[in-house]
Amino acid sequence: MDGQVDSVQYLLQQMKLQGFHCSEDLFISVISVYRQVGLAERAVEMFYRIKEFGCDPSVKIYNHVLDTLLGENRIQMIYMVYRDMKRDGFEPNVFTYNVLLKALCKNNKVDGAKKLLVEMSNKGCCPDAVSYTTVISSMCEVGLVKEGRELAERFEPVVSVYNALINGLCKEHDYKGAFELMREMVEKGISPNVISYSTLINVLCNSGQIELAFSFLTQMLKRGCHPNIYTLSSLVKGCFLRGTTFDALDLWNQMIRGFGLQPNVVAYNTLVQGFCSHGNIVKAVSVFSHMEEIGCSPNIRTYGSLINGFAKRGSLDGAVYIWNKMLTSGCCPNVVVYTNMVEALCRHSKFKEAESLIEIMSKENCAPSVPTFNAFIKGLCDAGRLDWAEKVFRQMEQQHRCPPNIVTYNELLDGLAKANRIEEAYGLTREIFMRGVEWSSSTYNTLLHGSCNAGLPGIALQLVGKMMVDGKSPDEITMNMIILAYCKQGKAERAAQMLDLVSCGRRKWRPDVISYTNVIWGLCRSNCREDGVILLERMISAGIVPSIATWSVLVNCFILDDIVRAHDQFTI
Repeated sequence: MDGQVDSVQYLLQQMKLQGFHCSEDLFISVISVYRQVGLAERAVEMFYRIKEFGCDPSVKIYNHVLDTLLGENRIQMIYMVYRDMKRDGFEPNVFTYNVLLKALCKNNKVDGAKKLLVEMSNKGCCPDAVSYTTVISSMCEVGLVKEGRELAERFEPVVSVYNALINGLCKEHDYKGAFELMREMVEKGISPNVISYSTLINVLCNSGQIELAFSFLTQMLKRGCHPNIYTLSSLVKGCFLRGTTFDALDLWNQMIRGFGLQPNVVAYNTLVQGFCSHGNIVKAVSVFSHMEEIGCSPNIRTYGSLINGFAKRGSLDGAVYIWNKMLTSGCCPNVVVYTNMVEALCRHSKFKEAESLIEIMSKENCAPSVPTFNAFIKGLCDAGRLDWAEKVFRQMEQQHRCPPNIVTYNELLDGLAKANRIEEAYGLTREIFMRGVEWSSSTYNTLLHGSCNAGLPGIALQLVGKMMVDGKSPDEITMNMIILAYCKQGKAERAAQMLDLVSCGRRKWRPDVISYTNVIWGLCRSNCREDGVILLERMISAGIVPSIATWSVLVNCFILDDIVRAHDQFTI
């Protein structure tokens, strides 16, 4: 590429020395060479020397310079060149405006793009399909789908505009609106293209509506619109999400043999990720090997999926093997892959190695993220290395400027609760409150479990109250845990009162067979077997069928009571 640039510069210099004038088309070719090698600034420098080579600026040349700058997103230089263009008396045409619109939208300046669209019309330069598609797509990206649709109604929409609106509606999960737009297209005689169908198929697959996605594929084929790699990769992913690996493989084979499509790295990644998510690491590695054989270079997502797959399977050797393959190939790990590797090391208690890897990340200008530290802290807490975990917790913000999130706190809370250090856990909640970090359901459940295991069901019940005030509903597992904790303390009557609160509708949850069985067990344990029988009758009246465990509790209670009475009579 450098040789190509040198040749162009030499040619221009020779033309200049020999008195030849450079034509408009030749100068545009020069600009194109700089664009191809990513030297937009050099292109601008050459443009401002244009008269040295006997060539005058023109709208066409200005447009090519602007487009070259757009390719590298040099928005400030675009403004500068555009300003000079107007200063030199050149009227921008629709191509000029489209470059400016793309630059604004690329930098999230949607309001500026809308104003420029108005300016175009006011100056007698009618926006074309590219103009409207650019602005409407950007509006949909930032959630202004309704406004985008209103803008689309001002002109005769084309398929690209419909695609932008459909994509925007799908991002807002307004599938009904997207389907209606598709129907509107057909009614107006505009044929949906592969992008229209692929957008809908992808979101349907992601949301688990695989049957509906396949119905769109059928409709697509009937209309003579052939699917592309993206379409079929989405369907393959959908099959994996549904758990039908066989269907995914069958569709993959159809993609190659039936449609004659050549899978790319993105398609192969779908297959690798699908197998890894189902624990079939052997198949995933087989796909990886096939990619290497046919010259389809794996990318960072391929390596990341495999490392994560090996880590979840508990194979550190496999994760290290893929890691080394990745480094040998020249593919640099990103923060996600580093995090996967930290997790793999922690699963095998290789904490020193995990710590070293985090240090390497910082040196390689790949700053560890909150999930990276969360993986490390979780590994330490699971292994009971709480002091080390707390040290890492403090370092992540002090040394790495990486403030903890609620997941970080939850990992520490879980570690403290399991170590029966419940007071320290509640101390940590004060820090969470002071930082203004919102509690998650996991935060509550971790503290509830810890409180109950520490024999503090009263505190657990207070937490349930706070939980509901915060708009989070405790589930049956949470309530049954508190009920059991009361029963273990010999407070079966208090546990029974909780059932009464539930039954009178003051709570969002409802007692189940486990709730009743726990209270019956507590009552029998407190020598209140008659109350246990009454509760059994209430349970049946409520439509809850007693389990074997329920009957076993009562039978054992009566048998034990009979044995005790017989023993007392014999003693007398």
